[in-house]
Amino acid sequence: MRVVQSCHGKFHHFDLARQLHRRGALECIFTAYPRWKLRAENLPREKVRTFPWLQTAYMARGRFGFTSEWLGRELAWRVHQSHDWFVKTSLPACDVFIGISGVALASGRRAQSRGAKYICDRGSAHIAEHDHLLREEFVRHGAPYAGVDPRDRDREEAEYAAADLITVPSQFARRSFLRRGVPAAKVRCVPYGMDLARFQPVARPPADTFVVLFVGSVSFNKGVPYLLEAFARLRHPRKELHLIGVIAPEMQAYLSGKIFSDVSFVGHQAQSELPRWMSSSHVLVLPSLSDGFGLVMAQAMACGCPVIASENSGGPDLIQPGANGFVIPAGDSESLRERLQQLADDAPLQRSFAESALAHVRSLGGWDTYGAAYFRLCEQLHHGHVADS
Repeated sequence: MRVVQSCHGKFHHFDLARQLHRRGALECIFTAYPRWKLRAENLPREKVRTFPWLQTAYMARGRFGFTSEWLGRELAWRVHQSHDWFVKTSLPACDVFIGISGVALASGRRAQSRGAKYICDRGSAHIAEHDHLLREEFVRHGAPYAGVDPRDRDREEAEYAAADLITVPSQFARRSFLRRGVPAAKVRCVPYGMDLARFQPVARPPADTFVVLFVGSVSFNKGVPYLLEAFARLRHPRKELHLIGVIAPEMQAYLSGKIFSDVSFVGHQAQSELPRWMSSSHVLVLPSLSDGFGLVMAQAMACGCPVIASENSGGPDLIQPGANGFVIPAGDSESLRERLQQLADDAPLQRSFAESALAHVRSLGGWDTYGAAYFRLCEQLHHGHVADS
């Protein structure tokens, strides 16, 4: 079986590519990333094909002061189009073609015309559902919302229709497709793995301070306003909230003029720094409104840090509520406060959660389990007998 992957960035696709290569199935992976940013991906050079010109300009635009939202949207659209064209015109023979959603319509159809099966891999909720949830959230905060580019929405929905199968990383994401009328048999849930060698305990949380951690885009989509509200009402003599990640434009406006005690906005941190932050925190919170599967949850658990996550984060697919973390409704700051208070007030419970989180995520097998599941799915699709999920 020969598998070709297409992803304009990296995301989880290079983790999958390494898994498929180990199993002798990877024909190649196409990306729009420049080759120098792929040195650490541990794949043979001939297995990686790149068309980086527009993606490099898109990634570098802020460094040269080009921060216009219109320009960013137009560049992104052209990255998607050019990557799809490059893959379509360079596509080698394969049995299964896996294209990340948004950049694989023409190339996926070309693969099908040659007898291959086409998998559309979507990392989040159905694009229309995602747009709906975000629009509601922006309205709730009285913030302007540009919305998903209609061209992207039309393109993705055409991909959903054309694909032989759609893969998503969580049941939340899968249900969003079913709500939008996509047949259940067409949508398969394959939860992501994580790097167990990189993420492991390297420190312990302080005994005299309750430390809460957030990692991700500091944005409305990640539910950050609800975390700030919940933390402000948390009763504890010494508490800290650290938010790691770039602050989105709408959050910059939301934060303007507000004072948040015991809160630090850390900014971007390298992946190599995250185990230290996670190991030193009592809990990681991911209160997302629309998140396919927050990889930071498994990473934190592998560092012995329990997680409180929303129902819309992929958390229910990973967390065992009451054993190694909590799952709360999305957009519910009071439920989040209650769970934070429970852990802050009960140190033995927090330690028990930490031990259980570490044991549970190690038992899941990391990227090997994900790779094995995806490989089996490709084999089943190739041989024409994919079982209903």
